[in-house]
Amino acid sequence: MYKINEVFETIQGEASFTGTPSIFLRLQGCPVGCAWCDTKQTWDVDNVYKVSLDDTVEKKADSDHWAEATAEQVLALFKERGYNAKHVVITGGEPCMYDLNPVCELLHANGYSTQIETSGTFEILVPEQTWVTVSPKINMRGGYKVLRSAMQRADEIKHPVAMQKHVEELEDLFLKTGVNPRLVYLQPISQKISATKLAIETCIAKNWRLSVQVHKYLGIS
Repeated sequence: MYKINEVFETIQGEASFTGTPSIFLRLQGCPVGCAWCDTKQTWDVDNVYKVSLDDTVEKKADSDHWAEATAEQVLALFKERGYNAKHVVITGGEPCMYDLNPVCELLHANGYSTQIETSGTFEILVPEQTWVTVSPKINMRGGYKVLRSAMQRADEIKHPVAMQKHVEELEDLFLKTGVNPRLVYLQPISQKISATKLAIETCIAKNWRLSVQVHKYLGIS
């Protein structure tokens, strides 16, 4: 059973799949404690806020409410809602608190591609064809370490930055894990001017890529 905070169809606004019509499956639960998290409503799993699956679809505002569903129920919900997108982004919360093989395999068998967005602090349990975006959460208050296995599995690294120390932390992580990622995206935190300038200059200097959260500039979910 998966604990689901919300399900919605939109355009992916970050990293390699920017511009891709996508169904977002946001899972509930995350102990990492990222200071700049913009989905803190997904952190806790409180039974007081458990609702029916229908109530998690097309939320009008962020909330702590969540529902349980099997992989089969997730697929049925997509079809019931008439979603056109064939790319599914599984995010959170921290989706890798769950074994994602069942839902990803079922989606693949029904013509969907899958992508997960993870902090890299839990073992990644997905099929080989699932695209893995690791946004490494380094030195967060939850005390979880970014795993070498997660960094090795990543198809892309997407790292939020606001100051130079965030770039240095990422470079140090690459050294410690022995990973030299093919795709590295820097994402300015909160679209701040200084953070954007830092990200642009660093991407040019290191031949990395810029991710600007296009959906926020467009004013969509």
